[in-house]
Amino acid sequence: MLTSTLLLILAACSVAMYFVGRSRSIALVGGRSGISKLNSLPGHYGMWVAAWCFLPALAMVLAWNVFGHRVIVNAVVAHVPSLGTVASPGQRSQLLSDIHNVEDGTVPLDMASPAVQVAAFELRRLEQWSHSAVAVLALCLMLVGGGLAWHRLSPALRARHGVEKVFQVSLAACSTLAIFTTIGIVASVLFEAVRFFHLIPVTDFLFGTHWSPQMAIRADQIGSSGAFGAVPLFLGTLLISVVAMAVSIPIGLFAAIYLAEYANHRVRAIAKPLLELLAGIPTVVYGFFAALTVGPLLVRLSAGVGIAVAPESGLAAGLVMGVMIIPFVSSLADDMITAVPKALRDGSLALGATRSETIRKVVLRAALPGIAGGVLLAVSRAIGETMIVVMAAGLTGTMTANPLRSVTTVTVQIVQLLVGDSEFDSPKTLAAFALGLVLFGATLILNFIALIIVRKYREQYE
Repeated sequence: MLTSTLLLILAACSVAMYFVGRSRSIALVGGRSGISKLNSLPGHYGMWVAAWCFLPALAMVLAWNVFGHRVIVNAVVAHVPSLGTVASPGQRSQLLSDIHNVEDGTVPLDMASPAVQVAAFELRRLEQWSHSAVAVLALCLMLVGGGLAWHRLSPALRARHGVEKVFQVSLAACSTLAIFTTIGIVASVLFEAVRFFHLIPVTDFLFGTHWSPQMAIRADQIGSSGAFGAVPLFLGTLLISVVAMAVSIPIGLFAAIYLAEYANHRVRAIAKPLLELLAGIPTVVYGFFAALTVGPLLVRLSAGVGIAVAPESGLAAGLVMGVMIIPFVSSLADDMITAVPKALRDGSLALGATRSETIRKVVLRAALPGIAGGVLLAVSRAIGETMIVVMAAGLTGTMTANPLRSVTTVTVQIVQLLVGDSEFDSPKTLAAFALGLVLFGATLILNFIALIIVRKYREQYE
């Protein structure tokens, strides 16, 4: 039985147990006329029974989904002795991948070795057995938990406190999960980045001016060491982000001011949804637009004035990326401007200020924390964009500050380094994690700047 199907069954049974528990609590006091004798509302008793029915089974299913695959893999390795003789972690990982490919039918059975065939059959058998066992055990836990909760129902039971405790623990678990997820992401990136810096000096990576991560397969090939100077990638990312911000910030902010302060309700009801439609267009469509329309257009226009522009340039990618980011700036800025109290506007106008002066000197200053947050969100979006740069700017790291030339960004190189079969003992693959660590640091700095701006102006205007 699939996990999703099992969870749906558990949820349906828990809903049924809610009504069972609710009805029993009413019956214990002789009907609705005696509800006042209950310590809690009938709904609390129903939720208490449903929680005991659902949560133990859910915990067991989640635990098996987290740890069950490792248990099955260890059992398969123990069942096939030849698999235990593989010493290299890379070879073991590749062998397990072959077993999974044979088991799910990606690789034909006759193309695999006898040991892999035996292991694939054993893996399929154990997975089928585990799905059935987990389903039976979960249903048993559900019945036992629901039965015990139903048996313990009494008018004096403090069901409300129990239900509130369950919700408190659930909310705390969700918060803890989010924190540990963040810690896990940072730790995984940091661990692999440290491995990379053991192979390549930090100074060479942060201050090197040549990026060529291609590693030779054999030691006697030319260029077997590669070059990992990331300065061209940093410059390309900064260059395209600056071009994008130069387009998105003025247009987005002016659009927000018009929609919030000047447009009537009819125009706003039409223009705002149309503007926000830009945020729903897939980035690959923007990439096609940049590569097939904006890039060639810039080449033709520049040829008419005697300026050389590369077919894949940072300017083309930045312009299209700026158009894509306009809704992020305009929507958040519009929300912040409309949230400014009307009393501030009325007071400014009463003192003799014009409408434009009120907007510039009162409204925008009061909304500045939210506007700054929207701008920094747009910057983070620009830094993390990949598809547009891949299709419109190029893949070669170039040491230049000229937007008319072909450049690349950090995110594009991360994708390039991790495409295909990756060997995680190679500096070429580990360089992606070092770039990811730098990208994380840049985003963290932007968040700190946003926090400083918000705190400063919030104290002034609240």
